[in-house]
Order: sequence, then structure tokens, then C-alpha cells
Amino acid sequence: MRTSTNTGARRTARAALALLTLTLAAACGSGGDADGRGGDADKAPKTATGTLEQLAQQAECKPNIQTDAAELRQANCTTGDGKYVLATFATDRGQREWINEANDYGGSYLVGRKWVAVGDAKVVTALRGRLGGTVETGSQHHSPSSGASGGSETGHSGHHGS
Repeated sequence: MRTSTNTGARRTARAALALLTLTLAAACGSGGDADGRGGDADKAPKTATGTLEQLAQQAECKPNIQTDAAELRQANCTTGDGKYVLATFATDRGQREWINEANDYGGSYLVGRKWVAVGDAKVVTALRGRLGGTVETGSQHHSPSSGASGGSETGHSGHHGS
């Protein structure tokens, strides 16, 4: 049984995901001024915790808040490493549902407890050097020809309403 609170949270998360997708599309086409510091991945600090503002400060970003809801707060950030989106969640479950839906769009995600940073792989790698966390990569299996390849849906059950 779904409550109106769960439905409202899903709508907010989906709207934020749509905004994130547009933001990432614009950021990816803006040129590559990131230096790709590959060594940062091996030197990640303990995973950061805190509010959106605290995480942004640790990441050396002045957050441009885009979504400010009880279950999800999201901001655009720009640093010397590039552009990315930083999101915090009220619950672990809300975070995991958001990531599961976002994974369909591909991309790189730096994941901490109740927060996610999303951006170009080089930006995510550099952020990991400041925020810690785990890097996840989206599957991007929703291409127009994905149904004809037979086996391109590894691990995807096709249902979305759990």
C-alpha cells in the first residue's frame, strides 16, 4: 500500500532526476578543463557525512541549491575539477531508489551515506579525494536498439514499482 507521502517523495525524486539529467547533459558538453588526477582514487579519505552545505564546503564548492525538499536536497556545484550535482537524502532507502533510477541514465556516481555526487568520471574521481565514498557507474541500457541485442539487460528484471 502506497501512502501519499511515498508518492510525493517519488515525484520529487523523479523531478530532481530529470533536472539532474539535463544538468549533466549541459555539463558534459561544456569542454574538458578537468585535469583527470587519477591518483586521487587510491587516496580517498574516510567517507564524509553532513548536510548538503557541509559536504559542499568539504568539496570546496559553493552550492547552487536546485531542490530543497524534506526528502531530497540537490545543488549544482562547479570547482576547478568541473561541474557536478550534489544531492543529500533523508533516508538510505530514498537514496538507493534514486540511484537505482538514475543508473538507467549512465554516468558516474560518488556515493556516501545519504549523499551522492554525480558528474563526469574525472570529476567524480577528484571529488573522491575530498569526500571519500564509493564510485558507481550507471548502466545506460535504455538505448533505442537495446531490445534487439538479446542479453543486454543483465540483471534488470524490467519491473519498477517495488
